[in-house]
Amino acid sequence: MTTFLRLTIFGLVAGGSYSVAASGLVLTYTTSGIFNFAHGAIGMLAAFLYWELHVHRGWPTLLALIAVLVFFAPLAGALVERFLVRPLEGASLSTMLVVTVGLLVGCIGLAQTIWPPESRVVEEFFAPHGFRVFDVFVSWHKAMTMLVAVGVALGLRLLLRSTKRGITMRAVVDDRDLSSLSGANPAHTSMLSWAIGASLASLAGILLAPILTLDVVPLTLLVINAYAAAVVGGLQSISLTFGGAMLLGLLQSYASTYLPKVFPGDRLPDWLPGLNDSIPVLLLFVALLALPQARLHGTRVIRAAAERVPPVRQSIAAALALVGCAYVVVGFLSNRDVTRVGEGLAIGLIGLSLVPLTGYAGQVSLCPLAFAGLGAVMMSKFGGGGSWIGLVAAVGVPAAVGALVALPALRLQGLYLALSTLAFAVLMDNMIFPQRRLFWTSSVTVDRPDIPFVSLASDRAWFVVLAGAYGALAVFVLAVRRGSFGRRLLALKDSPVACATLGMSLTRTKLVVFALSAGMAGLGGALYAALRVGVSAKSFTAVGGLGILLIAVIGGIEMASGPLVGGLTLAAMTIVSQEIAALDWLAAIGPAFVAVTLARNREGLAIRLAEIGRGLAGWRPRRSKLETDWLATIDATLPPHVALQPEQVDALEEVFRLEPALCTSEPVR
Repeated sequence: MTTFLRLTIFGLVAGGSYSVAASGLVLTYTTSGIFNFAHGAIGMLAAFLYWELHVHRGWPTLLALIAVLVFFAPLAGALVERFLVRPLEGASLSTMLVVTVGLLVGCIGLAQTIWPPESRVVEEFFAPHGFRVFDVFVSWHKAMTMLVAVGVALGLRLLLRSTKRGITMRAVVDDRDLSSLSGANPAHTSMLSWAIGASLASLAGILLAPILTLDVVPLTLLVINAYAAAVVGGLQSISLTFGGAMLLGLLQSYASTYLPKVFPGDRLPDWLPGLNDSIPVLLLFVALLALPQARLHGTRVIRAAAERVPPVRQSIAAALALVGCAYVVVGFLSNRDVTRVGEGLAIGLIGLSLVPLTGYAGQVSLCPLAFAGLGAVMMSKFGGGGSWIGLVAAVGVPAAVGALVALPALRLQGLYLALSTLAFAVLMDNMIFPQRRLFWTSSVTVDRPDIPFVSLASDRAWFVVLAGAYGALAVFVLAVRRGSFGRRLLALKDSPVACATLGMSLTRTKLVVFALSAGMAGLGGALYAALRVGVSAKSFTAVGGLGILLIAVIGGIEMASGPLVGGLTLAAMTIVSQEIAALDWLAAIGPAFVAVTLARNREGLAIRLAEIGRGLAGWRPRRSKLETDWLATIDATLPPHVALQPEQVDALEEVFRLEPALCTSEPVR
């Protein structure tokens, strides 16, 4: 009985910390409509700042708390709302997710730069004082955590339901323009909600810091617990969120003791030690599947100028040019730079798997690196001695797993789909990759495939192979884009309701594109592992998967060349950060900063570079006869004294390339 009571108390205390974090997450989502993936990262930064002020610099506890919770956290939340969130009004869901994911990765990089990994301890408040509940000692810190959680839940419910300010907060997200007509200030209201949300995230981080080792990634990923509690509350109800947090804390506490410790043969299943850490993502899965199925929705599509899909010959020529360029450039690189630039190529290859899934179909996935890790394992198991069976398995097994992952995701859309893929990545980290037959606790060795009369033993030769693999996959992706399946993917992204109305099978389309993306990521992971020769599970973490999305966005997630540009940009930042001591932060923070900057511009760096090159060369695409006749027909309908301006001609040419069916012989007025 004493053990059960102790576990119950500890579970409620942990649930209280989760509730504080989840309440702030629900507040920002309810009042802004944007799900803040960086919520836990802000709490992590606050916990480290509290340690810096209180422990390292000796500030009094109260003064350090005031500095973090009253000044740092609200200011950070207000700045995020002003410069990152507010410009996202009217943006797509994928853009909103990329910005907050970029902020998360940037916060992790900033913390790791300022506070290098080492042992740090934060004492509990009022330690070692406490009281006893029967035979169980409860510290004042734990009791205060529970009281704070109850107070936050009641206070937020009162704020949102019974005060003018709270009603204004909810009205802003429902209709920003209408709320402003009633006298509210949407900008100030949204900024206030983000300031409060950041303060709650910081409070949760400080309350959890004494319980855990002060470590960057674990503290950041603890927000997964908040995600689960928030989804239990439907991202709207503070009361249900509080209940979900309590349930989660109790489940984890009971599992730590009551899960079986002995199995037949005195051997525990490899997945069992990670089950306790995976309870939040399992609860998240259950909560997501229990939600009412999202209704299909239409989308008002406004396409910006986009790159024309190159014809087959041009795409093949570009792939061959990439291989030739790699063959020439590798001769000028040092052995160390060959590895660093080669890793950029391999990461770009993994990022290419997101082009058909996220770029074309609009299905945001946060687990590409999990499939890449699975591909690396298959390569190590079946590719021994240079066998090509390893590459086949590296594509086939992740593709099959990707289709299985897509099954529960078929009823999910947008944010909930992104959360489910992140939960899958964390589940792979905790329970799947530690299996004895996979990574276990060490690294696996990967042999490079054999090609008759060609040696691939050197990193320089493998560098050229990586370039060739990227070129071949890019040609394949462009072929998909030109075909009927590519048109279905674009239609799925633009308007699912229109696709369903026209009889297109959304289920089959999603299954195929998820399997295709997972297979491509598995191939990229196998080739990346072959470059490194030996890899471990730490190379394929859930946080690393978020970085893959940022790399694809940097280059241009809707272009086959985009992830290549993003991967090479990462390689360049890595080289600069390692060679110049003053810029050692660049590799950790630079990609997140660039991705957040470019997220509102879906073309990315690839199309920008192409436009610059064309401008310098004075190149313009050759018009077909149909396009020339169409423009001439339009020009003939205009009054004699009116002429088409150059920018109007450019816009009409773009319409022709995107929607040739609109080009008819009838005059366009």
